Amino acid sequence: MLQLLPADSSQAQWVRERIVEVTQSIAAAGAKKSAPAWTRKLGPFAPVVLFLLKGKFFFSLLKLKFLLSFAGFAGIYWALYGAKFGIGLAALILLHEFGHFIAVKRRGLPADLPVFIPGFGAYVRWAAVGVTPETRAEVSLAGPLAGTIGAAVCALLWVQTQQGLWMGLASFSALINLLNLIPIWTLDGGQAMVAINRAGRIGIAIAAVMFAAFFSQPLLLLVAGGAMFRAFDKTLPPDAPPHYGVTAYFVILLCVLGYVCTLAPLGAHAR
Repeated sequence: MLQLLPADSSQAQWVRERIVEVTQSIAAAGAKKSAPAWTRKLGPFAPVVLFLLKGKFFFSLLKLKFLLSFAGFAGIYWALYGAKFGIGLAALILLHEFGHFIAVKRRGLPADLPVFIPGFGAYVRWAAVGVTPETRAEVSLAGPLAGTIGAAVCALLWVQTQQGLWMGLASFSALINLLNLIPIWTLDGGQAMVAINRAGRIGIAIAAVMFAAFFSQPLLLLVAGGAMFRAFDKTLPPDAPPHYGVTAYFVILLCVLGYVCTLAPLGAHAR
């Protein structure tokens, strides 16, 4: 904007002031605070002690919007599927959202606690101003990563106990996280595409087709179709750098989720 405005205009001055404010905000968010000297004597237990003394996390969990939205969200699934499955599914979706939240916080950026929309989903609002495409992609994929871990744990519990509850939670959670990886709109997969070039997107599409055939999971074909569509998106910069780590991250999540769906096929617990 500064290139288009007269240097001595009030609009140019306003833009310069906003740039200073944003730059200071980013610097303040990224500044790391050193721990007190006495904590060094505690060794590896120092972070735990500081965490308990500050208690900020516990107080933040008491925020009314977070609690009410989560209660309403869990209540709907409770009414539809019963207490155990409803609460378990809500907890798995909470785990997914906390994957985003923790990924943002560990990078020193501001983020709000998850807000749940009963019957639809949830989201984490965070400040993405000035972050690199790679950071944005990693934050987007952190949610499916946490959800994948939750689904895998439920699948292991089902293998050990043979209880249909764990099978249902594992399969439902795996499918939800696979759905989130479809690279369209504001889904996590769509947000992750900002750091993946054309070759990476084509590679993800090919991998998704192979996993769909190997794991007999048709939902992976939607991921393949979305990735192939985004590979020829006109908004894709022709000189986009290849972020191989993000591409591999995406492919590994597809593979693990497809495998969990094979372990606990949806509907098997009903039979």
